[in-house]
Amino acid sequence: MSKKRGLSLEEKREKILQIFYDSQDFYLLKELEKLGPKKGVITQSVKDVLQSLVDDDLVSKDKIGTSVYFWSLPSCAGNQLRNVTRKLESDLHSSKKRFAELSEQCESLKKGREASDEREEALTS
Repeated sequence: MSKKRGLSLEEKREKILQIFYDSQDFYLLKELEKLGPKKGVITQSVKDVLQSLVDDDLVSKDKIGTSVYFWSLPSCAGNQLRNVTRKLESDLHSSKKRFAELSEQCESLKKGREASDEREEALTS
């Protein structure tokens, strides 16, 4: 009575990544198209899912001769996360430094510009 629901793209991506993480091996597209259905990903969508993983740098791809090999190791994912974290922390530090400089500049520009009748007249005319 209940229909079997297909996997979402994110679920398919996780299943394909799990193939790589479990075996820690290199695969051709044909091999992945055979392993995909065993994990619940239909053969026709393996190529698209794999390409989305390559585009997001979660899976590496290398052409050797006429063959294209795909691989992903858990340590690679960890290294990428550390690099992203390092870059974001660096950006945050430089943004805070820039904010402090601009705040200081704003305060120095406000000195000598206190509100007065003469200043109001000069600004309106």
